[in-house]
Amino acid sequence: MISQEVLYFGLFAIFVVGILIFDLTVVGKNSHIISFKESIIWTSVWVSFALIFYLIILNFGDRLHGITNLDQLVAIRDKYAPHLKLDLSSFENSLLIYRKNMGLEYLSGYLIEYTLSMDNVFVIMMILSSFAVREKYYKQVLFWGILGAIVLRFIFIFTGAALIQKFEWILLIFGAFLVFTGIKIFLTRNKEEKIQSQNHPLVKFLSRHTYVYPRFFKDHFFVRARHKTYITPLFIVLILIEFTDVIFAMDSIPAIFAITRDPYLVFFSNIFAIIGLRSLFFLLSRVVTIFHYLKIGISFLLVFVGIKLLFHTQLEHLGFKPVYSLFVILATLAVCIIASILFPKKKEEVMAKDNF
Repeated sequence: MISQEVLYFGLFAIFVVGILIFDLTVVGKNSHIISFKESIIWTSVWVSFALIFYLIILNFGDRLHGITNLDQLVAIRDKYAPHLKLDLSSFENSLLIYRKNMGLEYLSGYLIEYTLSMDNVFVIMMILSSFAVREKYYKQVLFWGILGAIVLRFIFIFTGAALIQKFEWILLIFGAFLVFTGIKIFLTRNKEEKIQSQNHPLVKFLSRHTYVYPRFFKDHFFVRARHKTYITPLFIVLILIEFTDVIFAMDSIPAIFAITRDPYLVFFSNIFAIIGLRSLFFLLSRVVTIFHYLKIGISFLLVFVGIKLLFHTQLEHLGFKPVYSLFVILATLAVCIIASILFPKKKEEVMAKDNF
């Protein structure tokens, strides 16, 4: 018999695949340059989907784990949210508390993933720029990059959850790594990063072991010529984007485990953040010079969630509630955006960034 978790996870997977197919066959049918207006519209659409899903979890989240009585609820609580205090005298009250906690953890996880995705976007911009990819082909390569990221995140998240269930001390390693990464991002925030496409190790490896077509061929990843199948430079760009996502997943997935230990909530929040990554890319590519304090916000959030992982037991004893994490994330984003508007970059810095 199929468990509730597998059933709802399967339905979610069908929903995601349906969205991606619609996006590929209808929205992204023709290669074209995404306008600022279009990027805002689609960013709003994907964020709306994520918020609707939050409302579903808030009202029906317990059904994901097939909870039908207080004993089952307590068992699931002990497994995924041991800090949560339930009203053991009332199953209904306990269910409301659990649903509310699930909603908060999902929303906090989504926001932290979406925020960390912004740093990923900056690196993707550099990759596309260094390979001189034409802007009208961005949509195509980002679509397949996102599809690959979904598969990789699935593997990382459920492997990580299994390891945490067996070896809880791994959370301490995650925490230390996040604090280190956050400090490193802060210290190197003003350093100009460049990608030398011809000298990249992955490019050299692919050039040695495969047939590489010497130039772009429309939006194709493969070309058949002289009785051989060649990979195009656009396919190399796709592989680099996937490689970049693997690197960033090493930050973002441990970060969200500081918010929730429920692998399904981790996956749901990750996927909604990733689905919205393409529209976020086109939006940020046009306002990147405006919100220049976001990098500081990202470094702060990584340190914050790292400390949460390192001292989660002590924080629970002090009464640190999941909603506090949501407040910290929202406040950080608000401060970074407001500070960027009040203290804009100097014209020389903006021109230097544009020239990159």
